[in-house]
Amino acid sequence: MANLNDSKILELKKQIEEKKKSVGKSKKFSPVTNCSIELDGVRINIQTLTKEHIIALLIRLNSYAASAKELSLLEQYVISGYGINDWIDDLKSKLDFINRKDEEHKLKIMEAKLDKLLSEDKKVELELDEISKMLNT
Repeated sequence: MANLNDSKILELKKQIEEKKKSVGKSKKFSPVTNCSIELDGVRINIQTLTKEHIIALLIRLNSYAASAKELSLLEQYVISGYGINDWIDDLKSKLDFINRKDEEHKLKIMEAKLDKLLSEDKKVELELDEISKMLNT
């Protein structure tokens, strides 16, 4: 029974490794703006926003951008020294960064749970294989 579970666990670990590769290392968030936007007299640092706040701000800025475009003022519309599209791009980039970090975190948790489920015999076998590989390189 342990062998069957161990093989399932190892297969799931392979799937997690594949997902990790597809997520890739979280790229650094490199903003175009200074990340400090003022709207309605309130200064907001986009570096400190939660995912929910970023989404809400994105929707708000997108509606401003749509209005500015309709009024043929999009290129002239500047908020806190930057064009509205720069703010939208930075917020999208920050949201993408947070989503990748969240996915990496979930995968690490799943991997740790799977490691705990491996039988002692399988853990020893994997450790011996790893030591053997290290000696042969």
